[in-house]
Amino acid sequence: MHPDQSYDVLIIGGSYAGLSAALVLGRALRRVLVLDAGRPCNRQTPHAHGFLTRDGAAPAELAALARAQLAAYPTVQLRAATATRATAEAGGFRVETAEGPAYRARKLLLATGLHDELPPLPGFAECWGISVLHCPYCHGYEVHGQPLAVLGNGDTGFEFARLIHHWSPDLRLLTNGPSTLSAEQAAHLTARGVAIIEAPLQAVEHQAGQLHHLRLADGTRLPLTAMFARVPFRQSSDLGTQLGLTLSPTGLLAADEFGRTAVAGLYVAGDNSSPMRQLAAAVANGSKAAAFINHELIAEDF
Repeated sequence: MHPDQSYDVLIIGGSYAGLSAALVLGRALRRVLVLDAGRPCNRQTPHAHGFLTRDGAAPAELAALARAQLAAYPTVQLRAATATRATAEAGGFRVETAEGPAYRARKLLLATGLHDELPPLPGFAECWGISVLHCPYCHGYEVHGQPLAVLGNGDTGFEFARLIHHWSPDLRLLTNGPSTLSAEQAAHLTARGVAIIEAPLQAVEHQAGQLHHLRLADGTRLPLTAMFARVPFRQSSDLGTQLGLTLSPTGLLAADEFGRTAVAGLYVAGDNSSPMRQLAAAVANGSKAAAFINHELIAEDF
């Protein structure tokens, strides 16, 4: 039986939001433990963009640098572990792990991220984050002006195609079956040279994750540099719902601008609670949540 260990703040998730929060709290002299299961959603992505001073760096490189810098703060600990159960109790929270030890803390920050539900299309998962992309702000510049596709249909497909068209006029919309676009939407796209292709997708042909053709059910092989797709997602962890949080209609954990939830002492940060799935946004959200957590601890103790 492992005795519980106690901290000021327990952070679940050691990616960018969690590490950013740990840095702020470490500099505030707080005893912090970060538990990380080691499965970031961008683990296949070769380069991160839009993060000032680190544009184009590998995500894993940035995380490794963050962990190295946190080593300078003796009150911050990082531990490889999977949190499985969380309960609220007098004075804070208790978190159990798959590895055995349990931990207590006055405040709990969930930076647990999201899990993308990828379609069972051959080649799609292998290309995800490399040449099958979710965000033009993260990856659009690198493929601008090249042959691109958007996977989508109806209102969502129209809006996404309109967005991506800004990066490349050499674009087609793949509805993966009969189009549900309105006549007006279809006319808008066609007038701007966006081909609407209804044939179902059969496979993503690639070399080490780099898309080169899409194979369609009608036998067409469509040469492409990249495809943009929005896929369903779910919370990577159910710790939030264990503690009584509800999900928004879009599947995110509800919180205010500082990551404060409806459960006293419980905070969230990063992709699990923000539609802005970008590294810079995750870092900012973690920093804001940490500052407010420290403010709350001071108010309780002063």
